[in-house]
Amino acid sequence: MPPSVRDLASLVRAPAALSVPGDVLAGAAAAGRPLRPATLGTVASSVCLYWAGMALNDYADRHLDAVERPERPIPSGRISPAAALTTAGTLTGAGLGLALLAQGRRGLLTALPLAGTVWAYDLALKPTRAAAGAMAAARALDVLAGAGPGGLRRALPTAAVIGLHTGLLTRLSRYEVHGAPRAVPLTSLAGGLAVGAAAVARGRGARPADRVTAAVCAAVHTVAGVRAHAAAARTPSSLRVRQAVVTGIHGLVPLQGALTAAAGRSVLGALIAAGLPPARRLSRKVSPT
Repeated sequence: MPPSVRDLASLVRAPAALSVPGDVLAGAAAAGRPLRPATLGTVASSVCLYWAGMALNDYADRHLDAVERPERPIPSGRISPAAALTTAGTLTGAGLGLALLAQGRRGLLTALPLAGTVWAYDLALKPTRAAAGAMAAARALDVLAGAGPGGLRRALPTAAVIGLHTGLLTRLSRYEVHGAPRAVPLTSLAGGLAVGAAAVARGRGARPADRVTAAVCAAVHTVAGVRAHAAAARTPSSLRVRQAVVTGIHGLVPLQGALTAAAGRSVLGALIAAGLPPARRLSRKVSPT
């Protein structure tokens, strides 16, 4: 019997994909690109590659999850390892195909490295010290995909901010099961403050409305992150660490909104940040971690 839609949604952490479109849109805004059908096609490509990474992650971790997280789709028997691997491969192919349709061969300049980074992380790099860097690179490539080949240089600072946030979060996520040394959430806390400040700084030369929107979005990102990471630093248990990781995943959305507004697109930035409440609600049904 093929897996149900609900089980597939759990496998790919479907609601967590709400954190993906903002990468592409922030990259497009940083590069000064208008919102066009090609940009939306790139969003769809990135979502597919994100979901592919989630499915491949569960395939690669199936033996570990059987011990630490037996409720996940593969160890619980709801999805077979073969089905998970097939899902990952199919979604990767769809992501690359959508990138080609959206931007032609130029779209593959970032989609192929992004897909390669995702597969390398899940199959080889996750248990190594390179894990956080690989995930940071994947998110940065998402941003650069939105910028397009002609806007890569202009979008690099935005990609770096989102990449730093992701790298810190990935490092913290390694302690979701057994708890963390107190220094790890403290580092994430300090990094979160730096990331929020960097997002506001990006709007220094923008119009007043854009600066205000960027500041509000950055404040939403920073306040929630400070609370969650401070709680994890006080009590670095697996529960507190997991809550901080979930908050960090959600925090990408207002961070992307802040960076988009700082690039002169306050309305688009506000719309991106408005995805935070539904992301939180959906995460109660399907965990993003």
